[in-house]
Amino acid sequence: MRNGWSSAVSALSIRLFVRLRRLLRGSEAAFIVLAAIAGLLAGLSTNALGWLAHAMQQVFYGLEGNRLSALPEVRHPWRLLALPLGGLVLVLWSRWLRRRGRGLVDVVEANALHGGRVPPADNLIIAGQTVVSNGVGASVGLEAAYAQMGGGMASLLGQAMKLRRNDLRTLVGAGAGAAVGAAFNAPLAGAFYAFEIVIGSFVPGAVAPVMAAALAAAAMSRLMGSEPWLIATTAAGRALAYPQYLAFGVLGVICAVVGIVTMRLVTGAEQGLQRLPWLARWRPVLGGALLIPLALVTPQSLSAGHGALHLNLALRPGLDFLAIVLLAKIAACVIALSSGFRGGLFFASLFLGSVVGQAFSIIAGQLVPGLALDPTDAALVGMAALSVSIVGGPMTLAMLMLEITHDFALMGVVLTASLVSGTLTRELFGYSFSTWRLHLRGSTIRGPRDIGWMLNLSAGRIMRRDWVSMPEDLTVAEFRARMPLGSSSKAVLVDEQGRYGGILSTAAAYRADLAPDTRLHALAGLCDVTVAPAADIKAILALFDDHAADEIAVVDGVGVVQGVITERHARRRYLEEVEAAQRSAFSE
Repeated sequence: MRNGWSSAVSALSIRLFVRLRRLLRGSEAAFIVLAAIAGLLAGLSTNALGWLAHAMQQVFYGLEGNRLSALPEVRHPWRLLALPLGGLVLVLWSRWLRRRGRGLVDVVEANALHGGRVPPADNLIIAGQTVVSNGVGASVGLEAAYAQMGGGMASLLGQAMKLRRNDLRTLVGAGAGAAVGAAFNAPLAGAFYAFEIVIGSFVPGAVAPVMAAALAAAAMSRLMGSEPWLIATTAAGRALAYPQYLAFGVLGVICAVVGIVTMRLVTGAEQGLQRLPWLARWRPVLGGALLIPLALVTPQSLSAGHGALHLNLALRPGLDFLAIVLLAKIAACVIALSSGFRGGLFFASLFLGSVVGQAFSIIAGQLVPGLALDPTDAALVGMAALSVSIVGGPMTLAMLMLEITHDFALMGVVLTASLVSGTLTRELFGYSFSTWRLHLRGSTIRGPRDIGWMLNLSAGRIMRRDWVSMPEDLTVAEFRARMPLGSSSKAVLVDEQGRYGGILSTAAAYRADLAPDTRLHALAGLCDVTVAPAADIKAILALFDDHAADEIAVVDGVGVVQGVITERHARRRYLEEVEAAQRSAFSE
């Protein structure tokens, strides 16, 4: 009897789950509800991760209500041993991860290459390593962990409901953006983070679910007692004129240069350490040790810089102090990231931008006495411009500045500097920090736009298997006897082991000037032009263009022919996939 009840309940649960999946695939309202649930989970995880990292800092550094980077000095330097200790934890963790045999997948890579599928273990590993890195005081931000957990949990929900590829990508973007927005209690910034950084395009059909997730995450943060992240400005009675716009445009150029230099320094330092094999495995320990003297120079080089940012805006320090903080913070970020501490540069770039902006206001006032730039305004503009250079997303940063200041008058110059910085970075560098690091790992992506379908459209999937083969040592007379005119336009020549020897046009073998005893291999073309079964459609089409070929053979690792691809079929399949991707993107 009990078994009968359990079987009935199980069958009913399965039927309900199937109906729910159908509802989510066919109802926009149901999908919005699912996105809101993902947002609630993202807000919960963001607050939990932030609390855990701050608790670690309180234990290691004896904080009493202060932020780590806001400390006037490190009173007990021995506490800084937490930095190499955290590095040692990451070393041991990395050794264990080598057994996995594959790299970690973050949300940007998942949306660009894997259709939004994030392995569950990768979420915990990336978030855990980021919390450890920030918790011991390394100069990295927690936003990478926030986005990973928010997007990762959304991915798990979507995979459980078997969502379509584009719906899953939208849900992952909504979860990641909601998590970042919850960190600042800024749902608009979180929504634009989803579109610009994780999804890669602004799709009308995705607005409602993305906003639902962002608002749900912000509501969860408020319920958990998180206060809005606000910065007071001198908005009353202010009017920004053209000289200020021009000056802040120059600030955008400076921020772009600082951003590019910072990203290049991280890459150069990382590659330099990798050239020393005996040191490579202990990089995090060495990096933690190198961060100690920087922390002794100024504690503002520690952690992401939340406390230091507010402290500097309140105290308005002089140019000498700002220069020391800027150099120390850049050095700390370079050392932390290149030595293997896990994290991102989102908030670190905000802090660096505030320092650059305040220094710029002082220098501009000295060079152009009639130009009065408010240091807080310059700091906010610098925050947005430098973050756009490193992270990307001009609208994300513009909305963040709006939500933390409630100052509409400032948005014009914020967008001006952000667009200048972003454009110059794309022209001179071409990547954001996250996509640049993926590029260094061998990935082909330049942003979160979905190109996974292009990689999935491989030669092995689109090749023909009904190709005609002929031994390459046949004579022309034997070939004509086996293949009359009109039977097939081409033949693939192979040796005794089935290895590729070229492609022969049937018409070429029927030329009147050919001697009957001519061997076929002397007439074959494209002898060195082949494609592997795993090659993607982009590489296949490039091969057709480079060699003006009508057909290309697909061969395996030892040269045995697996099939044939015609140019006409390859281009038709490519256009079909492009059209399907566009229909999916616009929810048609």
